[in-house]
Amino acid sequence: MILSSATKKPKIHPSAYVAPTATISGDVTVGSGCAILHGAVITAEGAPLTIGSDCVVMENTVIKSSGGSATQFPVKIGDRCIVGPSAYVVGATIGNGCFIASGTRVFNGAIMEDGSGVALGGIVHVNAHLGKNVSVPMQHIAYGNPAKIVPPEKAAEAARDLNFYENVFNIESGEGARAKAAQTYAQFLRKAHAQDTVLDAHVNAAPARRSSREEPPPQQMTEVDTVVDAMMLELQEMEHRRQEGLKKKPRA
Repeated sequence: MILSSATKKPKIHPSAYVAPTATISGDVTVGSGCAILHGAVITAEGAPLTIGSDCVVMENTVIKSSGGSATQFPVKIGDRCIVGPSAYVVGATIGNGCFIASGTRVFNGAIMEDGSGVALGGIVHVNAHLGKNVSVPMQHIAYGNPAKIVPPEKAAEAARDLNFYENVFNIESGEGARAKAAQTYAQFLRKAHAQDTVLDAHVNAAPARRSSREEPPPQQMTEVDTVVDAMMLELQEMEHRRQEGLKKKPRA
């Protein structure tokens, strides 16, 4: 489903594929050669969201930008990135050639430089800065600038330095912060989506066929039976040599 939101319409390159059950809403730009798979939600709420060329956004992933009068969290994803199933990316900047695995979380203000990655269940937390080609292991947490990477049992240590409610909701931490954040955010979302309109579906087109000059050289295929026969002959030859060696060996 393609929607306009706050008068902003998605811009989707004609060569991109968008699954019928995916949702793209608002000030979103999807580059050439991308594949947006079933159940993915890509939504811009008050700030632009850009996905570069040749990216894959897998099933049930959520990517969203947000921005109000006080804070802005745009999303920018570079070229040739994969965002795995059920991942969550909000208000972050992702470089070229990055990999975000299934079930990962990348939060507001985070930066992942070119070639960096997050393994299954990993977290790149608020305002974390992950360097070029740096990887976050499974279920680990990256926080700070430059990012410090810690195992899940040190989550409390990471949380102390985040100032989550101040940085994300512009609300002072303390008693009642959670309730106030919910109330403020609900009001913002009602306003942001009040006039959403369903647009015509994106028309998917198959990639153009390569010309004969662009075709890769044919791969040499080997029949399995031929491989098995060759192995059996080799084993038989080895056994024959072993038996001959036993015959020649002098008895004690």
